Amino acid sequence: MKITAQQVNELRKLTGAGMMDCKKALVESEGDKEKAIDILRKKGQKVAASRAGRDAVEGIVLAKVSDDKTFAAAVMINCETDFVAKNIDFINYVKSVLEVALENKAKSAAELNALKLNGGRTVEETIIDQTGVIGEKIQLGGFEVVDADSTYAYIHPGNRIATIAGFNKAGDGLADAGKDVVMQIAAMSPIALDKDSISDEVIAREIEVGKEQAREQGKPEEMLEKIAMGKLNKFFKENTLLNQAFIKDGKKSVSQYLKETDKDLTVVDFKRLALV
Repeated sequence: MKITAQQVNELRKLTGAGMMDCKKALVESEGDKEKAIDILRKKGQKVAASRAGRDAVEGIVLAKVSDDKTFAAAVMINCETDFVAKNIDFINYVKSVLEVALENKAKSAAELNALKLNGGRTVEETIIDQTGVIGEKIQLGGFEVVDADSTYAYIHPGNRIATIAGFNKAGDGLADAGKDVVMQIAAMSPIALDKDSISDEVIAREIEVGKEQAREQGKPEEMLEKIAMGKLNKFFKENTLLNQAFIKDGKKSVSQYLKETDKDLTVVDFKRLALV
């Protein structure tokens, strides 16, 4: 089948692999992007653990917690150009969408779209209005929420990454830990809370990739399972929030850091939205 330059470029952006490697992987996978990613990984190419990120060109991502601090929301609204993304009117519009989500504690994109902004029009209708006013395609690119005993939010400078996290306890003494964790999520992009939160499908895929990588390196067949399990444990450590090395002190994990703050403190949920 014919592989287009657009397909190659999309795969390159998602994986960081070279253009020719991406094209070969797409040819081998007959254009299947997910299979192509696995092919690249098995051959040792650089691929983000989070795999295919959210499709987005430009836009902004914002996050905030509710007044009672038990609910947090993050919203991404996409546009076509960086010029629009930096426009103060567009930024204020996205802020208004986030505010109405918090006020009503919307739990899904469908609920958010149905909410009414000032003026009586729904969020979904105002997005269409924005498209007409701005002259670019405007769309809701993502909406995530966390509901917990206490929640925290972080927006990375530039409005391209936003994170939210929920904890099993509340209290003013946890504020520093809450801020550190949402910044950790922004910086390290974990894909799950802990290893128990990763699906059997992902684990099976990681084991298979690990075996194939070892095989490509010429390791004995009888050693492949053991090597793959070692790679899997490394995968857990690098990609699950509670097991990641804490960004402010790499000698301890995030879980260990939280227990130093409060022996029973842990993260119960988190979300990360980012423009790719």
